[in-house]
Amino acid sequence: MERHFETELRELKEMILAMGGRAEKAIEEATQALILREPERFERVYQIEKEINTDHIKVDEASIKLLARQSPLAADLRLVVAVIKINTDLERIGDQAVNISHNGKRYVAEPPIKPLIDIPRMAQEVCTMVREALDAFVQQDHELARRVLNRDDSVDALKNQIFRELLTFMIADPKTIERALNLILIARNLERIGDHATNIAEDVIYAVTGKDIRHGAHPNPSSSTN
Repeated sequence: MERHFETELRELKEMILAMGGRAEKAIEEATQALILREPERFERVYQIEKEINTDHIKVDEASIKLLARQSPLAADLRLVVAVIKINTDLERIGDQAVNISHNGKRYVAEPPIKPLIDIPRMAQEVCTMVREALDAFVQQDHELARRVLNRDDSVDALKNQIFRELLTFMIADPKTIERALNLILIARNLERIGDHATNIAEDVIYAVTGKDIRHGAHPNPSSSTN
């Protein structure tokens, strides 16, 4: 029984990793389409998002079957619950990539209002957060998960910088308002992706340590225990 559980759990992890790879690809395609002003790349995001939705259903079904057949206890149960929650966050990351594509298509249809500097940095940061959160899950590394939580502050700072800069454009020239709002929405979409990566990291910490830190202060890494 234990061997079957370990095999099925490994397969679940592989499914989550594949889904996470698609989520990262969706973010990359959406932001590169925006940066390079290549609207045809937005269409790729829509296709990837369909694949993520298929993954979402498959992971949920596999997780439920595993729970029903194996009845895992304690740490193993926390791990399967974490898989189910991570699955939902990855699906929502796909949704945010689609939102970036919707807003990006509107933006690239008009002349640019400024060089894009902070948005590419923000996109890179949230992709790193997603990748490291999934690495933490596979490695069961709660310290790496905590480092993901710390990265969220830099994402928020970039979003605030983008908001402030675009506000000055809108005040100076009302003709830029619609384009600036599209970029603000994209920054907001990226921030939401960072939030989902944070959720994944919190679920990893819970699965590994049994500590639920979702609605409290993030514990200091130096004071954490296994």
